This record gives sequence, structure tokens and C-alpha cells, in this order.
Amino acid sequence: MIAVVKPGLETSVQDFPGRLGYWEQGFPPSGPMDPWSFRLANLLVGNEPGAAGLECQFLGPTLRFEADTVFAVTGADMGPTIDGEPVTLWQSHRAKPGQVLALGAAVRGARAYLAFAGAIDCPAVLGSRSTFHQAGIGGIEGHALKAGQRIRLGEGAGMPGRRIRPQCRPEIDGRRQWQIEAVPGPNDDWIDAAGHRSFLAADWRLQAKSNRTGFRLSGPELTFTERARNKRLEHGQDPSNILDHGYPFGAVNLCGQTPIILVNDGPSTGGFINPYTVATAAFWKLAQSRPGDSYRFVSVDVARAQALRREIDRLCSPDSLE
Repeated sequence: MIAVVKPGLETSVQDFPGRLGYWEQGFPPSGPMDPWSFRLANLLVGNEPGAAGLECQFLGPTLRFEADTVFAVTGADMGPTIDGEPVTLWQSHRAKPGQVLALGAAVRGARAYLAFAGAIDCPAVLGSRSTFHQAGIGGIEGHALKAGQRIRLGEGAGMPGRRIRPQCRPEIDGRRQWQIEAVPGPNDDWIDAAGHRSFLAADWRLQAKSNRTGFRLSGPELTFTERARNKRLEHGQDPSNILDHGYPFGAVNLCGQTPIILVNDGPSTGGFINPYTVATAAFWKLAQSRPGDSYRFVSVDVARAQALRREIDRLCSPDSLE
């Protein structure tokens, strides 16, 4: 067991790939926003890559171990310490009963991941232990961690001293500018050629009004094709309006002139166009960016997006351990 001394900022239980197959019923996938760092943390402690662990946002938790445990911290650098001594990221460590693990504010990146040997043992809801805050399901009592709660772990021995090879980790270096791969569509034909050039040439600024539902961006105004300006009434008045339809995971949802990237807890349907869809292989970049960072989108085709995803999947394997 692990006692929650301080919960941090919306620290939540997640698993990978999350809650699949229930989006049409109002339950999004959820799961870790940076699945690359998350899976590597699990591998370090001897778990299956998708086992339940903790996602820590911007400010990490303080936890007290009540039994011998092997743990690992990956992703953003939140200056983790155990009993005041620094903890190396991307490496497994042994904790003894009574020791306290503390994560502070992120100094590089935005989201850190904590995995424990045996994984977090909490009830699965619709096939996943991932927390979906808005519906109050998954995780521990359906919401982010609270002080005084206790985290139950499954059986697992783990091995301290494992490390992830540096070349197999995502590059979380404190950058403020990010290149984000995106596939045109499904509604790319509602934006005209000038609008596409503007979208791909702009430095889009990430707004503070962003969360696990959507990342809001600030940038130039986009221009539309004739079909967006001259359409049937049921499509709505604004050029960005369209008859309600399904949204893909990672959709760049154009709400008027505000692009919102729909991420892990995003909606499944609505009445705005989606001229681009962010490749899932780029989600780790979204997860590790901070308000005020800028995005430059790069158009890729489906084959390239799939190849990028396969490469990350390949790295999330025991071959990345040393």
C-alpha cells in the first residue's frame, strides 16, 4: 500500500490504451496523455507496458510507502526525491516502508509518470482502470488523488537499477516550440488553399485554458472554401459549423476561429469541422508542452503517421532496457 500525503495537481490513475469501445456511449479512451513515457515506466518495474500507474500534471504528489516497493519515474522532470535524496528519472528504484517519495513542480515537460511493481490495483470500469474525471469513473473513487487516500498495489517483485537507454526515451528538454505531425482531414475540404497554407505556416500558441479534454490554440484566422460559406441551413451559420458528426481521436476541432485539439478525454461527436487530425505518435509532445508553448504543424499522410506510431511501439519494449 501507498499513502497519499499530498495529491499534487490532478494526479490520476491511468492505464494504456485506456477505455476502448465505449465512446459512442459517452466514455472517451482516457489513458495517459504521454503513452511513450507511461509504458517505459511500467517496463522499468517489470509490469506489462499498459498496467495502471499514475499520471502527474505540472505538480507531482507526495507519497509514503507502507511496504517494500520498486518504483520508477519517467516523463517530465519534477525533481523527485525520496526522503530528501534525489531520484534518477528513467530508472527503477527500491523503496522501504516509511520512506516518502516527493515530486515537485515540473521544470522540464509537463507530465510525469509513476509506475510501481505489481501495478495499481483498483477496480476496472468498462475494461479499464483509467480515470475519467467528468464521469467520476475509474481510478480511485473516480477522481484525481486526494490526501489521505491509500493506493493498493498488486503482486510484483520488480528489480531496482534498471534503466531506459537514452536513445529510447522521448526528448523532453524544456523546449518551447514543438513540431506536431497532423494528417489532413476528415474535413480538410472545408478549408481553402490559403487557409491550409496559413495553418501550416503559423506558430500556434497553447492557451492556459486547456486540459485533458482539449488543447485550445491561438493563431491566425483561417479561410474557407465555398462549401463552408454556402451550405444548407442544417450545417449552421458559421463556416466552421457542420452537421453533427463523429470526431476522430486527436481532431483539430475548429470552433469558429479557435482550433481545439481533442485529446484523451475529448468528446466523440459535435458540429464543428476537423480540418486536421494529430497523429497519435505526436501525443507525447502535446502532453509535455506547457501553456505559452508554440506548435508548428507538419502535414503527413496516414502511412507516415502509422509508421511513426509503430516506431514508438517498438521502443516501448524490453529492448529499450539496459
